[in-house]
Parts: sequence; C-alpha cells; structure tokens
Amino acid sequence: MDHVKTVLWGSKPAKIQTLGIVVAVVILAFVPRFSSDYVPLLLAWIIAYCTMSVAWAFFSGKTGYISLATGAFYGLGMYLQGMLGRELPLAATVIIAAAASFGLALGIGIVTLRLRGVYFTIFTFGLALFLNKVVHWYETAFLHTKGILVKTTDNITILIFNLIVFAVVMFAFILMNKSRFGLALVCIGQNEDSAQHIGVNTTLTKVLAFAISAAPVGAVGAIMSTKAGFIDPDMAFNMLASFFPVLMAIFGGMQSLYGPVVGAVVFYSLRNALMIQLPMQNMIVFGIIMIVVVLIMPRGLFGAIETVMARRRRGFDGEVIGDA
Repeated sequence: MDHVKTVLWGSKPAKIQTLGIVVAVVILAFVPRFSSDYVPLLLAWIIAYCTMSVAWAFFSGKTGYISLATGAFYGLGMYLQGMLGRELPLAATVIIAAAASFGLALGIGIVTLRLRGVYFTIFTFGLALFLNKVVHWYETAFLHTKGILVKTTDNITILIFNLIVFAVVMFAFILMNKSRFGLALVCIGQNEDSAQHIGVNTTLTKVLAFAISAAPVGAVGAIMSTKAGFIDPDMAFNMLASFFPVLMAIFGGMQSLYGPVVGAVVFYSLRNALMIQLPMQNMIVFGIIMIVVVLIMPRGLFGAIETVMARRRRGFDGEVIGDA
C-alpha cells in the first residue's frame, strides 16, 4: 500500500496525474446527463477506444511486439455479453469477459511469444479471423442461425461502465509502469537479449503483459455490445477493432501512457467529423492526415506537445540564466 500511495500521491507530478484522471472521469460521468442522448454514446465510444489504445500500447509499445489481436478479445467480450447478459448483471459479464480475454491471451502468449518479430504479428492478425470463422461455423452447424441477441442498456450506463474500466486501467498501468515489471518490459523493448542476460524472464514477462493488455479489451467489448442489440461474427470480430487502437496509439504517441489517450480522442473525433462532412472522401482525407502526422511527428501528437513544452522550458531557463 505504501508503494501504491507513493506512486499515485508521492510527488507533485503524481498528484497532478492522479487528480487529473479523477476529475476527468467525474466530469465525463456527470456532464452528459444535461445534454442530448447522443453525447453519452459519443463519449462512450471515445473512452472505449482510449482504453483499448492504452492497453495495446502497454504491451506492444513497450516490447516492440506488434499485436493485431485486439479484435479477437473485443469480439470475445461481445459474444460473452450476448450469451450471459440476460441472466447476469452487466458488471458480472464485464468481469467475466475481462477474465476470459486474459485467459485466452495467456494461452496464446505461451504458444506464440517465444516467436519474435513478424511471426507473432502474423499469428495475432489471424486470430480474429480464426475466431470469426469458428463462431460462424458453430452457429451455422449447431444453432442453424447467424448472430445472437444482446440485452441492451442506456447510453449513460454504457458511458459509466467505460469510465470505470478506463480509470482502473489507467491507475493499474501507472502502478505497473513504476514497478520492476514495467522496467522489465522496457528492457525487452530496448534489447531482449540483454534483458535475458541481466536476469529478466523475458518469456514470462511478455506473456503476462500480453494477457494483462487483453483483459480491458474484452471488458470494453462486453460493454459496447449492449448498444448493438444484435451481433454476428462479422460485427464482433471486425478487423477495425484490431487496427484502430494501433493507429490511435501511433497517432498519439506510444512512448507515454497518455499518448494513446490523446491519439484516441483526436483520431475518433476527427474521423467522426470527416464522415459527416465528407461521407464519400473521408477515408482519403483521413489517410492523408495520418501520413502527414506520422512523417512530421514520429513520436505522435503527445510526443510533439512534450517536445514543444521542453523547448519552451529550456528557453525560459536560458532567459533566467542570461539575466542573472
């Protein structure tokens, strides 16, 4: 408990960080109650993508192992909500979806995370497609139907659950980033062979990090499925759920915990605006914007903001020294 208190409250930056997350969650929870019904849903989607982007960056951003399995865990959460949501409360199915995603990722990680580089990426890319086909085959062969009905809920509830998951994820990752486990992940990303030589169990560390990053994605899938009312394999195991968190994390910057958050907010808001203003050309314009951002800001939006602020601080320090 002393370590947790120190990390979250032991210094001025830690206090600002902790209070910032709490204030943001409280504001986002209460403001939509005084707005139209669409605003809570829009915020819920943004927060959902923030959670998935942060979770993806926690593993892939640190280790350099690019995972495209997010869509598999997201779809698993959606289907578990569809199967269990009529008998169990939403809180229970969200926890079950997180646990199931953790277990699935743990099993996959044990098998695949002995591989390096593109082999792991290819395997994870095929996972969502594989689950799609398996579920489709099962429904066709045994249920003689396609898809499943999901118990729906209101937009405020969806937003509140997403905010809870997001807050838990942020505080958990802050603590892990400051731990030996987080340091081991960074060492793996910098030089895996050197990390092994200094005593890091690289395989175990990678497998646990991969499983931990999968849990919130499954939880988000369970929450967001309650808006759909009906899901099928193509909706649940959509590859966009694998690619969007990756793009958002790169867009915002993978090197910081808050980079994927900034990326998800700007990415989703920009894409939404372009879809409304340019329904036919939105993907072309959006693709050009993505390319430009990656070329001129290789560390992402948050990295560019940090660079500008650092230069301003150095400039102010130089002025003070010069005056002295």
